[in-house]
Amino acid sequence: MKLKALLAVFVLSMFVSFTANAKDVVIGLSLDTLKEARWQKDRDMFVAEAKKLGAKVLVQSANSDDTRQIKDVKSLITNGVDCIVIVPHDGAAMAEGVRLAEEAGIPVISYDRLITGADVTVYLTFDNINVGEEQAKYLVDAIGGKGKIVRIYGAPTDNNAKMFKQGQDNILQPLIDSGAIEVIHEDWATDWNPSNAKKIMNAALTKSKDFVAVLASNDGTAGGAIQALKEAGLDGKVVVTGQDADEVACQRIVNGTQSMTIYKPIAKLATAAAQLAVKLAKGEPITATSTIDNGYTDVAAVFLPVIPVTKDNMMETVIADKFHSKKAVYGE
Repeated sequence: MKLKALLAVFVLSMFVSFTANAKDVVIGLSLDTLKEARWQKDRDMFVAEAKKLGAKVLVQSANSDDTRQIKDVKSLITNGVDCIVIVPHDGAAMAEGVRLAEEAGIPVISYDRLITGADVTVYLTFDNINVGEEQAKYLVDAIGGKGKIVRIYGAPTDNNAKMFKQGQDNILQPLIDSGAIEVIHEDWATDWNPSNAKKIMNAALTKSKDFVAVLASNDGTAGGAIQALKEAGLDGKVVVTGQDADEVACQRIVNGTQSMTIYKPIAKLATAAAQLAVKLAKGEPITATSTIDNGYTDVAAVFLPVIPVTKDNMMETVIADKFHSKKAVYGE
């Protein structure tokens, strides 16, 4: 069934071929990876909320392998799930998975990363352009609006990484064009891998050590960059951004080697996704607040806000929400 958005705010109805009771609902959760703490939290919170609603969750993790993730989706379809929630490794490659689910009459939620080129039922994420804007705003303020910087982007296969860059460009490009800010090195970190980010940082250091900030797109890439900076004796001496409020990143922030992160209240995202998945599985209507063009259709979308976090507001955000404990971040 092809879905088209008629209004910015609308009710999307998805009917399955049978009516399932809550106790009969089975949700498939296909994850790109569980290597990062971030995705372990998403999984645990999603599963917990689904269970509260009486649904069973089958979890698959593809270890950043597109072929394996397609096989995972096929397996979930074979197992008769009523809805599939996908965090794609490659948003374009996963269009095949959506097509297979559509043929089986199974609705698909694109979770946090947009699946492109396919008739996705709904896209649930944070405001990813705003993530990049907040990272860049912090950096610009921290360096006084001028100086040489290094930019480390995320995985080129992840549409979110491109949206983060778009948000960063919204803030930085006028300053780059004016010459106030100079980018001395930039590159994409394959698979968001910290070791790839470290290689990018080392390449930048080979060119020059005369820079004042590193615009890293998430905490993993920030960690890789900081390791390279440490080996060069520059850790804590330049601004370094991040995203995801990983525990180790929060520790770096209070210790002064990382400057900021973006806190995305994952509990709200995972909870909302589980609620939507159960509704879709039961053929109930859901409400979306916006739409996004994924290159194939206008996909119903829900965007949640994000929060910049520094040493100054760590207690009022990450700790207050019990995302991490005070002891975990600050130690004894």
